[in-house]
Amino acid sequence: MTEPEPPSYIDYESFLDPSFSAVSFANSLVLATNNPSDTPLDLTTPLSRVLFDVQEIDTHIHNLTTTSALPLLAHTGEARDASQRIVEEVEAQVASLTQGYKRLEKEVLLRWEAAEEVRLVTERLWQTVKVGRSVGRCLLLGRQLEVQITEFGGLGSGGPGKKEDHRAMVRASNTLLNLRQIFSASGEGEEGEGLDKVSVVATLRNDLINPSEQNIRNKAQQIVREFSLSSLSASGASAASTGTSNLQQQQPPVATSPSTYVQTEDTKSRATSAFLTLYLLSSTPTVSSPEGGSGPGTFRPDLLIAALQAYLQTSLTSSLAALARALSSLPTLDRALIEVSARCQNIVALEALLESTKPPPHPLLSPGNSNQSTPPPNLLNPLLQSLDTTSLPSHFWRSLASSLAPRVTDILNKGGVAARTLRTNRDRVRDGIRECVVRGSQAPGRTGKGRAATKKDDAVGSWEREVGVMVGAVVGTIGR
Repeated sequence: MTEPEPPSYIDYESFLDPSFSAVSFANSLVLATNNPSDTPLDLTTPLSRVLFDVQEIDTHIHNLTTTSALPLLAHTGEARDASQRIVEEVEAQVASLTQGYKRLEKEVLLRWEAAEEVRLVTERLWQTVKVGRSVGRCLLLGRQLEVQITEFGGLGSGGPGKKEDHRAMVRASNTLLNLRQIFSASGEGEEGEGLDKVSVVATLRNDLINPSEQNIRNKAQQIVREFSLSSLSASGASAASTGTSNLQQQQPPVATSPSTYVQTEDTKSRATSAFLTLYLLSSTPTVSSPEGGSGPGTFRPDLLIAALQAYLQTSLTSSLAALARALSSLPTLDRALIEVSARCQNIVALEALLESTKPPPHPLLSPGNSNQSTPPPNLLNPLLQSLDTTSLPSHFWRSLASSLAPRVTDILNKGGVAARTLRTNRDRVRDGIRECVVRGSQAPGRTGKGRAATKKDDAVGSWEREVGVMVGAVVGTIGR
């Protein structure tokens, strides 16, 4: 057994205390061996005390190491032997792992690298094939569009004796929408990804698609501008002056002879095709829902609305000019009133045709598309909403009356023969305007002399407000 260690006078607990301070300990030694009032201080005694303590600790360490040398050596040897055995075992495991890694590298990593190269090549080939398919579809649709344009005589492709097929405009519009859908799907993984970098597609868009779309749009707008179904004939009115014939060159066509049934149906069919074409080619952004929520909005066919508004505005401008000129020269009033009635009949026919035409399916507004929208029930509703009215003929008469009153005032203010004649024939003007409104507010084909008197009275009653507005704009201004 190990002999017990002799007691030591060194206070190890003070030295091992975490709060031990060497400065405080030295200060206490100096104060214990000197009088604070002595000068100079004797530092030999406290220094000897510290050196003696150090020597005591050194002796104690020497005794401990001498007594425990053999156990320490034995413990160190055992630790070394254990470490050697651990190292040998670890080296064996490391060698096994190294061998396994080499086998995995040969069987897995090398094959994975080869497979990764194949995957990369396959992915790029698939992207190439996808772009090729998209380019092929664009070229196919472009060829289809070219044929459809030829069918209705666009871009100068139709011969002089070839009859155009106006329904080809609608088919060409659907083809343009399919192309527009491909070009708009340019996100990652979508059908149109990378098409903007293909030169043949850029050439197709610049040389065929864009000119074709513009040509179809112009053709449809021309058909809308030339729309006329009025059954009124101007042959019974007095001859027009030279100024009247010059003005008519810039006005919507007014029927000079009754149209046959075939001509009427052909005009309706052409106009319907033009309406559908402008509807399809309109821009696809939607108007937000009335509640301000995130639900689907209402599609607004801006091209169709713009063309129809231009038609109405042209009819208003032409009618206003004809009436203002006729009121200055009353012998031409009958013909001017027939022309105005004919234009309003065209608007009545236009309203009926728009109301009976349902909007076609729009590829970009389908339920599966992100741009969901609620299509209108017919093509008339968007136009009425844009004009903030419930009836196109009513809008025509009221707008014409609001613009006509200042013209009548100008004629009266200028005085002369025109003003005196206008005041003298006030009753005739009132009756003519009344008949003009009633006649023009009827659908084409319903103004024949064989109509019953009750039907005529019903027509007058249904448009009594418009009659009053027009009569008030002219006769009311004369009577002031």
